[in-house]
Amino acid sequence: MKRKKTKAVAVDQSVQAKPYSFIEETMEKKLEDISTVLCSVGDGKKRKSRLHEEVLIMVERCLFKIALKRNGHVKSAAANYLGINRNTFQKKMAKLGISRESKS
Repeated sequence: MKRKKTKAVAVDQSVQAKPYSFIEETMEKKLEDISTVLCSVGDGKKRKSRLHEEVLIMVERCLFKIALKRNGHVKSAAANYLGINRNTFQKKMAKLGISRESKS
C-alpha cells in the first residue's frame, strides 16, 4: 500500500513541476533580455555590478503592485496574498516607493 501512495505522490509532484519549469524558462528568457539592457546602461566606468539588486527590486515592486491590484489596494489583503506580514509589506512598500493610491 505504501508503494502505491508514494508513486502517486511522485506523479503529482512531476505534474506540478511542469508548469513551474515552463514559468522558469519564460522568466529566464525575459531576465536575459533585462540583464542585457541593464548591463549596457552605464557610463563606461568599471564598477561593481548591481544587477542582482536592481532585478530583485524590479521583481518585488511588480509583485507588490500586482498584489495591491488583485486585492483592491487593501494592504493587509495584499500582504496575505504574498504570504508576508502586513508590517513587513508596509515597510517594503515605502522602501520600493509604492504608494497605496498608486494604481499604475
